[in-house]
Amino acid sequence: MKLILASGNKGKLREFEEILEPLGIEIVSQKDAGFDLDVDETGETFEENAWLKAAAICAASGLPAVADDSGLCVDALDGAPGVLSARFGGGKAWTDEQKYLYLLEKLEGVSDRSAKFVSCIACVFPNGDVLRSRGECPGRILEAPEGSGGFGYDPVFAPEGYEASFASLGQQVKNQISHRARALAAFRKELESYAHR
Repeated sequence: MKLILASGNKGKLREFEEILEPLGIEIVSQKDAGFDLDVDETGETFEENAWLKAAAICAASGLPAVADDSGLCVDALDGAPGVLSARFGGGKAWTDEQKYLYLLEKLEGVSDRSAKFVSCIACVFPNGDVLRSRGECPGRILEAPEGSGGFGYDPVFAPEGYEASFASLGQQVKNQISHRARALAAFRKELESYAHR
């Protein structure tokens, strides 16, 4: 099966490939498929935004499309940045580093560092069928960034049960315990069930 990933994020593409390709599912970025859509993420939830992106690419390509909307929810910030994680602070013009340093500024002097990463996946088929899944990874925000791997807020997030950040733990560990790994595991079950209908 071939799915178009409704994203230009190379980190997401790599994670989708590493987790789904062993199942015989080919993941192609929207750019490699010849589409360069920048879908407005106007949804109020991760689920809504994932569906908006997948539906737009499916409509444009006529092929099944999958999208992930994910973000970091910090308890002390009432769940922010949440669905605005990619546009936190200075928006898309800011680098990942600027965003996570801004987050650390907002948490300066705050003792409750609990947070979770959330990933919601939507897969839209040309016939209108939709598959959905969700994964969460609880953890905490570190006092300072560490590690050189990963992307986004990985350098400042330590998953539950670990002292090190996602950026320090490496891709292999992240692919086993991350929010996206959990959402993809649930998505894989949905996909397998769908294929046998």
